[in-house]
Amino acid sequence: MVAVDISDRLYSEIERRVKESEEFKSVEEYITFVLEELLKDEEEEEEHSLSEEDEEKVKDRLRGLGYL
Repeated sequence: MVAVDISDRLYSEIERRVKESEEFKSVEEYITFVLEELLKDEEEEEEHSLSEEDEEKVKDRLRGLGYL
């Protein structure tokens, strides 16, 4: 495990959410979940993004069809 410093205000806000939630047992569990979801979303976004070359090909095709 690695320790990470966060502000008291942020910790208190997360602690409040954990108490209101039935999903999480601790602040650490909540933070781990949020960070894992963020990383997963970014990875999925990277997988689905077009390269600049592919984006230009799509734009050229749309221009050829009269959409742009």
